Amino acid sequence: MSITVECTTRPEGSKPRALRRSGMIPANLYGHNGTESIPLVVDAKSVERLLKKAAVNKTELELKVTDISWNGTTVIKEVQTHPAKGTPYHVSFFACAKG
Repeated sequence: MSITVECTTRPEGSKPRALRRSGMIPANLYGHNGTESIPLVVDAKSVERLLKKAAVNKTELELKVTDISWNGTTVIKEVQTHPAKGTPYHVSFFACAKG
């Protein structure tokens, strides 16, 4: 099963709350280039669909960052949810080592 998620880099100075109101969820990509991380935004609907199919730290998925033309295999490292609503609040992706 191949799961592909498309996202873009988070605009400089953007506020997470404003992003969530506009239907986007803040995210980060770790491990793609040593200790460097990339702030991202992902469409909220695609995150909800993704979480129905993928398990945290188990399911490998293809992540495509369209702004910097990076794509690779990742796993979901962490999903933060809103305490009252239960909706996704922030997602962390971790790049898998190429082997």
